[in-house]
Amino acid sequence: MKRVTVYDIAKEAKVSVTTVSRVLNGTAPVKHSTRKKITELIEKYQFQPNALARSLTKKETKMIGIILPDITNPFFPEVFTGVENALAEAGYTFFLCTTGGNDERESAYLGLLREKQVDGIIFMGGRINSVECPPVLAEEVVNLSKHIPIVLVNGTLPGNPLPRVKTDEYVGAEMVTEHLIELGHRKIGFIGGMEETTTTVEKVAAFESTLKKHGISPRKDWIRYGDFSVACGRKLMSGLLKERDRPTAVFCVNDFTSVGAIKAAIEAGLSIPDDVAIVGFDDTPLASSIIPELTTVSQESNRLGVTAFHVLQRLINGEQVEELSVIQPRLLVRESTVKK
Repeated sequence: MKRVTVYDIAKEAKVSVTTVSRVLNGTAPVKHSTRKKITELIEKYQFQPNALARSLTKKETKMIGIILPDITNPFFPEVFTGVENALAEAGYTFFLCTTGGNDERESAYLGLLREKQVDGIIFMGGRINSVECPPVLAEEVVNLSKHIPIVLVNGTLPGNPLPRVKTDEYVGAEMVTEHLIELGHRKIGFIGGMEETTTTVEKVAAFESTLKKHGISPRKDWIRYGDFSVACGRKLMSGLLKERDRPTAVFCVNDFTSVGAIKAAIEAGLSIPDDVAIVGFDDTPLASSIIPELTTVSQESNRLGVTAFHVLQRLINGEQVEELSVIQPRLLVRESTVKK
């Protein structure tokens, strides 16, 4: 049996789709005789309005767009899971857009999401994590936000007050560094991340500041950049371990690089944490799955996602929201720094 649509109802009633939608949603007066005719047809076909019909009058689709850079990095799927659970409870569906951090793909998805008339967008990674985001890329997001509510997660567009939700990565990096110092380490290195990304810059700034607070001079040759991968962690850690004077502890930019660092240390015949302590960041499932289990910082990723959606939902409803919502991280001490 053919599924009856709002267009079928409109055609048989000899009215416009907008008139049918007004009857369905009660958003505007409709002539009594016309309303009666439409109502009878709705009852006759047991018609259930779909999202398209609802969007014609309420200007909502109950769909949001989620843009993230890397679905293979466990941190982003965990944030996404928080978003997904919250939006499902609220009756929303979603478009998931993975960009690889590529500007052109981000732009293409932003255009697609506007075309699909999503009610709002949650944006992670890519240009919003760039220390110097090109003005044209920032302007593209800001202009779109005038038509579609946008919430940034763990990122920003300097000079543009879009609503943001973030974990305090600076505080998390302070926690990690303080932990290593409390264990007696004075020779501490930092590996991973890109110098042009805010997440790396913020962690390194907190790392260096905390060392200086304890009278320890940061060693520039022990701060080594790359990317956020396991392979990068392995490569950078191997380089540090080949030095005659090497760190006794290493702070990795995320859990992925920590896994690589652990592999490199074990391959070099070192014991963790006796010969070298290793810490990560994010508390992805990897952290408690490897041996030794990884000391790391939880970004409360699920809560981050839930909070991002709730802020977006308030924006969609026309409510005022705070420009910045901050979630506090947690230090999780495990075997890679403290032997049990």
